[in-house]
Amino acid sequence: MLRKDFYFDLPPEQIAQHPTDRRDACRLLILDRETGAVTDAHFFDIPAQLHAGDCLILNDSRVIPARLYGVREDTGSPVELLLLTDRGGDVWEVLAGPGKKARPGMRLVFAGGRLIAEVQQVLENGNRMVHFIYDGPFYPLLEEIGQIPLPHYITEELTDAEKYQTVYARERGSVAAPTAGLHFTPELLQAIRDKGVQIGFVTLHVGVGTFRPVKADRVEDHHMHAEHYALPPETAQLINRTRAAGGRVIACGTTACRTIESVGVEEDGLVHAAEGWTDIFIYPGYRFKVLDALITNFHLPESTLIMLVSAFAGREHVMAAYKHAVKAGYRFFSFGDAMFIR
Repeated sequence: MLRKDFYFDLPPEQIAQHPTDRRDACRLLILDRETGAVTDAHFFDIPAQLHAGDCLILNDSRVIPARLYGVREDTGSPVELLLLTDRGGDVWEVLAGPGKKARPGMRLVFAGGRLIAEVQQVLENGNRMVHFIYDGPFYPLLEEIGQIPLPHYITEELTDAEKYQTVYARERGSVAAPTAGLHFTPELLQAIRDKGVQIGFVTLHVGVGTFRPVKADRVEDHHMHAEHYALPPETAQLINRTRAAGGRVIACGTTACRTIESVGVEEDGLVHAAEGWTDIFIYPGYRFKVLDALITNFHLPESTLIMLVSAFAGREHVMAAYKHAVKAGYRFFSFGDAMFIR
């Protein structure tokens, strides 16, 4: 299977640069994965697509202000860090810029010395392991001095950082938002509950690798980055009850999908609570174990995300739906419109 099989042309003006004024006012393309039929709607119509007895699985990870600007302690030269993964003990894996000069033993200073990063190690992929030194709690300091990192294709300034958080975000750790969930409002979630749909939460901390392009010509040669996930007991029980009663398990976003598929179904036919790291790569040919329907945004050409969606709905159906969305003027990517694949 070739990477170019997942390419599509997109006019630059259809890349959404800012969120809609009302979260649930974006457009929604409904795709029937059996027939390939598409229907145009709006996201506030999503309750009509859900049935009593279904369960909706949301990723409650919260984006951290992971971009830090500072200086080298020895020369005063500007440096930038992008926090990637918390390795414990105040040690983080980071991207450093300029990277080649961030050598082991170097100290990087942020916010006038309120936060210091000591470079410990250079990894094979070029990332750095750094140890942070600071007083007081870490995350409140990070909220004060850090910036929310936005994908490279968003060039406009984000004036309200909460617009890049879901309304149910609570577990800090992502460097990018699980963007399919940005469309939900508290009122829309309540309308879904009122319909008899139960809502469960998983956590998958989205890493920067999610948006890195696939460089291998053969899809099978691509290696996914690992991300930390947690599927709590109450969510496992909800999924099992839903499946036993004949309801659908609906994931909001590729991150929620990857979490439940990483855990999967055990020999006893049940999903069990789990926590760990996943580098699951879902592309056409994958057999889904848990997922029955998917809410997702529109993804970059040749990305692992469009490959996952193609695995679920069929490449031909997905590429035809994307062609329709382009022609119909849908907005794409993080702040763009959504799909419901049933």
